[in-house]
Amino acid sequence: MKFLVTGAAGFIGSFVAQRLCEAGHTVVGVDNLNDYYDVSLKQARLEHFAHDNFSFHTRSIEDYDGLNALFQEEQFDRVIHLAAQAGVRYSIDNPMAYGASNLSGFLSILECCRHHKIEHLVYASSSSVYGLNKRIPFSTEDNVDHPISLYAATKKSNELMAHSYSHLYQLPATGLRFFTVYGPWGRPDMALFKFAKAILSGQSIDIYNHGDMQRDFTFIDDIVEAVVRIQDVIPTAQDNETNTPNVSATAPYRVFNIGHGSPVKLMDMVEALENSLGVEAKKNFLPMQAGDVYTTFADTEDLFKAIDFTPSVAVKEGIQRFVDWYKAFYQVQ
Repeated sequence: MKFLVTGAAGFIGSFVAQRLCEAGHTVVGVDNLNDYYDVSLKQARLEHFAHDNFSFHTRSIEDYDGLNALFQEEQFDRVIHLAAQAGVRYSIDNPMAYGASNLSGFLSILECCRHHKIEHLVYASSSSVYGLNKRIPFSTEDNVDHPISLYAATKKSNELMAHSYSHLYQLPATGLRFFTVYGPWGRPDMALFKFAKAILSGQSIDIYNHGDMQRDFTFIDDIVEAVVRIQDVIPTAQDNETNTPNVSATAPYRVFNIGHGSPVKLMDMVEALENSLGVEAKKNFLPMQAGDVYTTFADTEDLFKAIDFTPSVAVKEGIQRFVDWYKAFYQVQ
């Protein structure tokens, strides 16, 4: 089949594109290569993950006319939409970027998928939609109507927009709520990457809420395996009425959590990183940041039932693999 992968120079997108190519599919990638973080890292990913079955276009998804022309030319079978303006904290300082990419850009994707009869749209949502949810673990049946950051609000909006298109136009759409993805080739704005860079340069690391937080860290290989499997599970409208938010009786629409299902305390993550680097971190303990949450914990039972897969890479192994890549990529001894 022929796939469009948006955000193809990004962390998850580059891995997904490679896996699809290795499976024999043709993949067209788009990415606007913006400077939210180091563009040279994005370009290095494109070079590292290059494949004969892969072609790339520098393009913004909010450019509807350009995107529509690409759909018309390439005649995609399926779309995996991973492009977005990422970052909870960045959304506080730069809200307009999120309206352009995450709302207008997503609408462009939906319109193109609708008009070009895409057989399955898989798109990235986020664990951020759960906000300060008190029910543990986080289930897709939980109410997510109280986001505490603009980033989370745009991701929740994506789920609502996708449902409306699924209902109106019978566009099969699957949303994936990612939980703290990490690993080699990761994003420099994420805690693990920032911590490693600071520790190796002798700088202190900022630890918010005085370290009293935990995250459901999910290794990149597990994320990619789940994405590649779920794109083959095309949702259908349910035959019976249901009150479950992630299952619609009127639309071919689903939402899944993709997380490890085993949250790790922030200080345990820091300790694992220190052990892998062989350096003790200088720690700067700070209060909770605006828009941040205390814990994330994914209920992945629905995902397991759908694709017969649960993430398996433990955080210590995943951090060691990240450190090995980081040292090699940045030539650190």
